[in-house]
Amino acid sequence: MQQDATLSWPTRSMIVLIALLQGLMLFAAQELADQWPFRDIGWRYCWYAWVLTVPTAVALTLVDLKAWRLWLHAGLASLLVLALAAWTAWNLSGETALYAAVLQVPLSICLAVATFIALPWWQFRLHAGHWRADYGALFERAWQNGLTLMLAAVFTGLTWLLLWLWAALFRMVKVDFFHVLFGSDAFIALATGMLAGFGVLIGRTQHRAMQITRQVLFAICRGLLPLLSFIAVLFVLSLPFTGLAPLWATRSAASLLLVLAVLLISLANAVYQHDDGTPPYPAWLRRLVEASLLALPIYAGLALYAMSLRVSQYGWTLSRFWGVAVAVLIAGYAIGYAFAALRRHGRWLHRLETVNRWMCWAVLATALLAISPVIDSVRITLASQMKRLRADPALMTADAANQLRFELGRRGVQALRTLQKAPSLAADTRASSIIVQALARQKRESRWDNDIDDGVRDLASLKSRIVQAKGTASPADDWWQAILDRRLHAGDCLDDDKTGDNRCVTLRRDLDGDGEDDVLLCMTSLYSGPRCQLHVREPAGWRKEGDVSFQDVDQRTPDGAPQALRDGRLTMQQPRWPTLLLDGAAGQLEIDRSNDRAEAATP
Repeated sequence: MQQDATLSWPTRSMIVLIALLQGLMLFAAQELADQWPFRDIGWRYCWYAWVLTVPTAVALTLVDLKAWRLWLHAGLASLLVLALAAWTAWNLSGETALYAAVLQVPLSICLAVATFIALPWWQFRLHAGHWRADYGALFERAWQNGLTLMLAAVFTGLTWLLLWLWAALFRMVKVDFFHVLFGSDAFIALATGMLAGFGVLIGRTQHRAMQITRQVLFAICRGLLPLLSFIAVLFVLSLPFTGLAPLWATRSAASLLLVLAVLLISLANAVYQHDDGTPPYPAWLRRLVEASLLALPIYAGLALYAMSLRVSQYGWTLSRFWGVAVAVLIAGYAIGYAFAALRRHGRWLHRLETVNRWMCWAVLATALLAISPVIDSVRITLASQMKRLRADPALMTADAANQLRFELGRRGVQALRTLQKAPSLAADTRASSIIVQALARQKRESRWDNDIDDGVRDLASLKSRIVQAKGTASPADDWWQAILDRRLHAGDCLDDDKTGDNRCVTLRRDLDGDGEDDVLLCMTSLYSGPRCQLHVREPAGWRKEGDVSFQDVDQRTPDGAPQALRDGRLTMQQPRWPTLLLDGAAGQLEIDRSNDRAEAATP
């Protein structure tokens, strides 16, 4: 993009001004969060989505301030971005205490991906006057945009480090002015915006430097691709000997397979040069790379199969929806790249150009439609989970109800109210009680885990997984039920796939001398000491009081601690020094153990 190096002074000033205004608009939304219109979630989402996407695209594209196509396209893009943001905002309004991240994060990622993919086409249209872009122009602009954004981030970060050093130096001599100034919200917003603008301007005008940077990155990728290809081929060849069972036992097989596929696709793209007829490798290395590309469909197929097993067993969730969407797109790339590796005539891997052109439109369509009412991941998830819960009320746990209450927007809450009236769940006292408690709750307490339906479900299986320490009685029945209903967090003790080294141990004892037995639920491992949770009973039911881990004075775990826990060899020692109070302020004495260690080391 040599034309960027000759940008006029008004255009350069406008690029910096756009970034400065972005920082100012973000600061305004933060400061006026309690006032109209920003107190409305719909306005906030539309504001943030537009400020972070459309002006950024304009700053990366702007050449001529009088180019009417630029502002026309910016207006059309604004309508699309505002519509998608408003749809997400509607889903997150109308109910209290909704957890926004599960819908906000996909919106942000999809808008960023869509902007990055559409931008080279938009830039070519503004430059050439039509959409029929050749692969070389798209390749050039995509890498230019990516490196420009990377440079802007690095430039902004390094400048902030210098400002921090500036403030720290003067603070040492009791001059706090710069520390206060640089730490104010207004300065942070305006300075960050201006610095980002200068970073974009540097990236767009220093064409030769950016070209050298890209060549260095390509050289690194050229060195890494044969190694990654060897790893990919070797793993596929080992599968007939190891079988697929160890793969499924990891519970992260799909994500690892997809990561390798993405890396292989990315490196192959960087190594392939559309304008160079000279192969980058000797013949035997090219065959290795081609073999790895032929193995790509195997990786994508195994990942899709692993995800399909989870969906068939536990239904759709938001995380599974996005995982399947990514896996399908990677499968499209994998099949196309495999065909490109088979076509030997012509320039090496030249079929990648056709695959990339078609797949970029597929990725763009998926990114936009998946956050719109057309595909709607929330609708798919609700339909799947409601069908499962209606068919088997025993699947209604506290975490399942909390997912509907907090993590699927307003429609999740409406679905939970609908399930409350369903005959199968209304007839189940336990399920009805869980739904009532979830609807009444105004705070999301469980961690975000879209696989909450997995794991132990019946009391017999639960008791078989948790070992009772010798000489202690079994916890009360309501404690077991609280664990089973996920009202008490039990970590890996409820996970069907956690076996072997990890073992759960429960120990019942009155630890605080109030006449009521407490329960320690501990996880033991070969690699760390026991990690325990203390559960106490109150009139409202059981609750978690705190966590405890067992270490000696040197912060090491005794080797016999796990077995001692199973044997019930737990003793209580009252602290020698009490908590000290000074006019209501508590102070805990920290004992200095250095002398103890020195004495122990003396013969």
